[in-house]
Amino acid sequence: MKVYGARLSNSFSGEWELYVVTDGMSRDWPEHSFGRTGPVPTLQERADALAQLGYVLADSAGWQWQECPNGAMRRVHLLASASVRRKDGAA
Repeated sequence: MKVYGARLSNSFSGEWELYVVTDGMSRDWPEHSFGRTGPVPTLQERADALAQLGYVLADSAGWQWQECPNGAMRRVHLLASASVRRKDGAA
């Protein structure tokens, strides 16, 4: 069963978005916008968004958070990642 990387980010427009990296070259990845800048989407909201895109968390996967600073006085962007797999088990 193939595993992909899901990303939850607020880095570009400031609104939370979730996308699944399906290959290394394309930028045409499945994505979901939460349409808000805060609060951070809950675990259930993330699971629902993944399901709408056709994915679920991989076995025993959890979200790992990373701060992406843009300088000492600027807003810090957050990025979370998790391993996911297709809901239907397809590669």
